[in-house]
Amino acid sequence: MRIVVQRSGPARVVATHDNAGAPIGHEESIDRGLVLLVCAEEGDDAGVLDWGADKCARLRIFEDEQGKMNRSLIDTGGAALVVSQFTLAGDASKGNRPSFVRAARPEVAAPLVERFASRLENEHGLRVARGVFGATMRVELVNDGPVTIVVEKSAG
Repeated sequence: MRIVVQRSGPARVVATHDNAGAPIGHEESIDRGLVLLVCAEEGDDAGVLDWGADKCARLRIFEDEQGKMNRSLIDTGGAALVVSQFTLAGDASKGNRPSFVRAARPEVAAPLVERFASRLENEHGLRVARGVFGATMRVELVNDGPVTIVVEKSAG
């Protein structure tokens, strides 16, 4: 599992086309919080994605009263925008065309990413906006700081 965590002001995701190419008009947004680009990788299981959700909810990357990054998403009452992004598994070490063989198959990844988002809501009480799995999407955000962290964990 690989997650790009971006501390954000206003952010939104607009899904323009589903995975079959049909137009859709899905849009969700947050006022402030975290934009979480989530990639389930081959071999990942529910435990790995649960760990990732817990880590993101508790990651202390928001400033406290002294200006130190000492507060979490839970502490600030912010929201999360969760977007599935298989391209995070891209390997460009050979040639010029990335390989995505490390990304979990869609039938495995979709429920894992949904579990991740649901855990943020149900276990941590956070408001969660979502992209559409497999859709063509535009993600817009105001990166606050900027603060961007990569969270990774492999199954096993």
